[in-house]
Amino acid sequence: MFDGRFRAEAERTLKPVGAQIKRTGITADHLTLTGIAMAAAAAIAIGNGALRLGLVLLILTALPDVLDGAVAKASGTASPRGAFFDSVADRFTDALLLLGVAWYLSTTQPGRLALLPMAVLGASMLISYERAKAEALGYNAKGGIMERAERLIALGFGLLFNQLLVPILWVMLALTLVTAGQRFVKVWKQASNDVPTRPTIRERTRTRRQTDRRVARSTERQVRRRSQLRPPR
Repeated sequence: MFDGRFRAEAERTLKPVGAQIKRTGITADHLTLTGIAMAAAAAIAIGNGALRLGLVLLILTALPDVLDGAVAKASGTASPRGAFFDSVADRFTDALLLLGVAWYLSTTQPGRLALLPMAVLGASMLISYERAKAEALGYNAKGGIMERAERLIALGFGLLFNQLLVPILWVMLALTLVTAGQRFVKVWKQASNDVPTRPTIRERTRTRRQTDRRVARSTERQVRRRSQLRPPR
């Protein structure tokens, strides 16, 4: 939802900030690398049970991700290479954060509950793949109830109120799967409109007869023309 409703407005608002950061010599790639470093630090903090510190580092992870696009546009360095790097970095930081949560749950919760963050990670990778594949095919797969920004906000609430962390993870999993379904249906409808309809047997027979008639008429015209041009004996 954030991408569809607020991201463009946020980028316009942050454009002056991006211009100020650009004057310091910091590039969009530097900010992306900083976000990865912050995510690794957050994962370690969360895994060791320092959830409040993990929350602070989570915020520091999200901040460069918001600003790198503004810096790239302000400096005129926005490019497919930068977009690719940013997208890969987003997936990597998601994996680091949820691995940190799994590490924490494996030491504090009984049973196989540590697999829950891994399920959320798998579902989030699915919706990312759906969007990437759809855009490669020329379709639009943006949107959904639980995109990356919503997942990070939900995870932040889980770290702030650690007694709600497990229920929030279940909600994240359910809504992420709903988002995967929403994107699948959206692309399926777009792709279905582009599928040519298969002609019926009657239509194919009619088309073949029409073609045969055109060929016969063309042959007759050629025979008449040749007979008219043939010199008398």
